[in-house]
Amino acid sequence: MFIQTEATPNPATLKFIPGRVVVDSPVEFASRESAGRSPLAEKLFDVPGITGVFYGSDFITVTKADGEWQQLKPAILGAIMEHYMSGAPLLADGVATSDADLDDEDEFFDESDAETVDMIKDLIETRVRPAVANDGGDITFRGFKDGIVYLNMKGACSGCPSSTATLQHGIQNLLKHFVPDVVEVRPM
Repeated sequence: MFIQTEATPNPATLKFIPGRVVVDSPVEFASRESAGRSPLAEKLFDVPGITGVFYGSDFITVTKADGEWQQLKPAILGAIMEHYMSGAPLLADGVATSDADLDDEDEFFDESDAETVDMIKDLIETRVRPAVANDGGDITFRGFKDGIVYLNMKGACSGCPSSTATLQHGIQNLLKHFVPDVVEVRPM
């Protein structure tokens, strides 16, 4: 098994590509406690300095608080390879409760804005998420109120130094262009 690695715009996050489907729907583990449902995520959190794990469709991003990638990569690659060679499921419960399912439960917007929200979600789904996935992350809709779109940033996007520029110059401009009701985009 050959696992490729790619840098992301976030220097604290590295993208690992195992050459196979990882999950159908993105899942993020922002702490050791949240990793309990994924044996692989637990193993990755065993590597000193690891603070986050994110599963994308065909990649895994790992975020570190400290340490050098040169020293951390062998342990991370070993954990990923060992997991896939074992044939064990990625998620212990066997069911991929995706972050999208959880996000949908927490969305907030006024019913009178439902049509606007549908347009915003469609733009995020078709234009934003594919581009962000290339960088090892994900962005999901959280809410819309008073012209402000609230987004949840995950994986390499979470804590990325360039995420503010991505939000304000990229996503905000895109949404304002296509959806006149949008005045601002903010992270949650």
